[in-house]
Amino acid sequence: MDDNFEGVKVMVIDDSKTIRRTAETLLSKAGCEVITATDGFDALAKIADSQPAIIFVDIMMPRLDGYQTCALIKNNADFQSTPVIMLSSKDGLFDRAKGRIVGSDQYLTKPFSKDELLSAIRDHVKTD
Repeated sequence: MDDNFEGVKVMVIDDSKTIRRTAETLLSKAGCEVITATDGFDALAKIADSQPAIIFVDIMMPRLDGYQTCALIKNNADFQSTPVIMLSSKDGLFDRAKGRIVGSDQYLTKPFSKDELLSAIRDHVKTD
């Protein structure tokens, strides 16, 4: 089964340059158009312009963490239907529950694999 993610806009929000670069490389190879942001404020400024189809957000970030960022995205009428996938280095029940409370659609533990990223996109984004 060969997925076609050509032109799917994906936003990756993470304060780690390594994670952003890794995700961008993996997703670009699959045909996605990747927009990266260093934190929640950066992301919120870019979301309106880029209109991503799905957003991956790291939980542990300075200034505005992933929960706050997700809540702000989900509280915006224009973007509340945009899937938000939480990324965390902790695989805790508490973190998952908190992610659900703020409206996240899925939770991936870092380090994530290419398959995990693509399957999240497959599950949440309608591709033709």
